[in-house]
Amino acid sequence: MAHDGARPRQATIHDVAAAAGLSRGTVSRVINGEPYVSPAAKAAVEAAIVEVGYVPNTAARNLKTRRSNAVALIVHEPHSLFLEDPNIGAILLGTNTVLSAADYQLVTLIIESERDSDRVAEYLGGGFVDGVIIISARAKDPIGRAVAGMGLPAVFVGHPPGIEDIAYVGIDNVGAARSITERLIGTGRKRVAMIASALDRDSGRDRLTGFRSALGDRFDPDLVVDFPFYSYDSGLDGMRELLRRAPDIDGVFAASDAIAAGALEVLRSSGRTVPDDVGIVGFDDSAWALRCQPPLSTVHQPAMTLGRAAAQRVLDQISGSDDARSGMMLDTEIAWRDSA
Repeated sequence: MAHDGARPRQATIHDVAAAAGLSRGTVSRVINGEPYVSPAAKAAVEAAIVEVGYVPNTAARNLKTRRSNAVALIVHEPHSLFLEDPNIGAILLGTNTVLSAADYQLVTLIIESERDSDRVAEYLGGGFVDGVIIISARAKDPIGRAVAGMGLPAVFVGHPPGIEDIAYVGIDNVGAARSITERLIGTGRKRVAMIASALDRDSGRDRLTGFRSALGDRFDPDLVVDFPFYSYDSGLDGMRELLRRAPDIDGVFAASDAIAAGALEVLRSSGRTVPDDVGIVGFDDSAWALRCQPPLSTVHQPAMTLGRAAAQRVLDQISGSDDARSGMMLDTEIAWRDSA
């Protein structure tokens, strides 16, 4: 069928007003969510919008309100780890749930290099988002400093040192790591090692602190290896190195479930049984924990709740709440399974 290529005419606010039998001003107040509109008028406008097929001009409304109705989620991890780490996915889903309910769009930005940091900072300064949530920020993180300098509503998931002007939601990594290490020691382990990670972040550094606290005078720095990322490969390499240094180790605290899964694979291939020869515990209670054989004893980190809490605090800041600019700590618990 031939056609002239002309675009169909879009319904306007005048069409809605005519269909509803109300003034353009009343229709505008309903569309913009303003007060002083009767329930009957609101219902009439909503029915007219459906009848005429009106689609609000979001760009024009954003220019008027000076808001984008978008929040950026910045993930400071390599692309490969973004896809591998179930915690990031859970935080993202929790964030999106809250933002979607508030009619906000989630914009995900991944930083893997200094060039990415510069690009993202320029984007944030362009007014394209109303707020920012930052995951996996490092100490003296340039993006964190840039966001603080812009004055954007912002929340860290975690609490990186050196940037005190941004709110955060997090967990007590020190206490959680200490508790699960103490429980591992309580199973009778004598030579307990750790595969640490991400020591340039509060989470990694604090988990090592908790591990060291649990061991006290028994802490041996030679039984700690560390790697930049919470990854399966870190577990493979870390467990191989620990077995080279101390073949008699009988307990391992892995700084994440992904690391523990890699360590379990190396222990199996070396002929060691878990938990009989070596007990192993992780951190996160992510999907990795139940994929492991045996299932992994680990710290349950409420990743989705962290995402929801971070999103709500950003929305509260956008609405002008000063109470949302402080820190929030969520509870953790130990999920004890067969690996230890």
